[in-house]
Amino acid sequence: MSRSEQIQLHRRRFLFGLGAGVAASAVAFPAFASRKEETIILGAGNHKYEWVRGWGKLPESMKWGSTHGGVVVDSQNHIYFSTDADSNIAVLDADGKYIRSIGKEWRPDKDGNGTHDMQLHKEGKQEFIYLVSLFRNEFAKITTTGDVVWVKGFPEKSGIYKAKTEFKPTGITVAPNGDFYVTDGYGANYVHRYNAKGEYLNSWGGKSSKEKEDGKFSTPHKIIIDRRGKTPTVLVTDRANHRLQWFSLDGKHLKTVDGTENDFLRLPSVLSIRGTDVAIGDLAGRVTILDKDNKLVTQIGDGPDPKKRATNKVTPDQWVDGQFIAPHGISWDNKGNLYVSEWNLAGRVVKLKRVK
Repeated sequence: MSRSEQIQLHRRRFLFGLGAGVAASAVAFPAFASRKEETIILGAGNHKYEWVRGWGKLPESMKWGSTHGGVVVDSQNHIYFSTDADSNIAVLDADGKYIRSIGKEWRPDKDGNGTHDMQLHKEGKQEFIYLVSLFRNEFAKITTTGDVVWVKGFPEKSGIYKAKTEFKPTGITVAPNGDFYVTDGYGANYVHRYNAKGEYLNSWGGKSSKEKEDGKFSTPHKIIIDRRGKTPTVLVTDRANHRLQWFSLDGKHLKTVDGTENDFLRLPSVLSIRGTDVAIGDLAGRVTILDKDNKLVTQIGDGPDPKKRATNKVTPDQWVDGQFIAPHGISWDNKGNLYVSEWNLAGRVVKLKRVK
């Protein structure tokens, strides 16, 4: 590599904050990516994405509100974003055009804590959305048009809670056999398991000690079923401990990936799996992609200013295309594009269009 090429590479890494260990030489950036007319390409290897400028418009009469929620994509490539606005769940098409809003009964309370996470699950020929609500201290199953199938309260049978207000669910996922799992990430730091009928089965976890004991948590924020191996497992983001933990379907600890070394994981907040790859929304301002062996492929959109990471108060006039602030929801679609919602008071949603 020539001296001039090296200078350009270092400049690009500074502007876009690629993490240590990422194959930055494989990332194509325009020389002046800050210009609106330029295309921003992020990523490395087989994971290169275009940051689609200005994607995701609501009608003039609507506002996003705080996007302190999740993202799911249905079989028609319709994208559902849960927000803390009155619409609660806004549905867009792949071009960013508004389709409809659903779930108004799940709109937030006065403190702005609405639907915190969603998981889309296909049952037969129909798709359903499983969601958790912070302000209602409940979780539910609804249709993609918003009709309520059932609502569940706090897991009283676990014996962990004295009152429902102590239960503050942040994540939900569904196993192949229909069992589903709810994380109490902002409450007692437990994972709760139910069968397909909604009957309580068991719980595990609890608050992690300073030694970060395996099987314990400090903010088990998001949960997902990992089907990349021979047997499905339960994968949990142990956010405040900067790590991921895997469990058997009945709750036995299997392994831990610690992200504290070399800035590998930085407040892992949310997950999406496609094929053998995992996309992780690091709340501290970037998207991390791991391969089938949970090795780092690339880190996307890492801004240079630590003060603009993991905060919901960065105003739209300070947003920079190509740089994340606080990814809180993430999902791949069936074409390999990524959709990200950020923990932001004004509401920020991003499409990363797969280019390789």
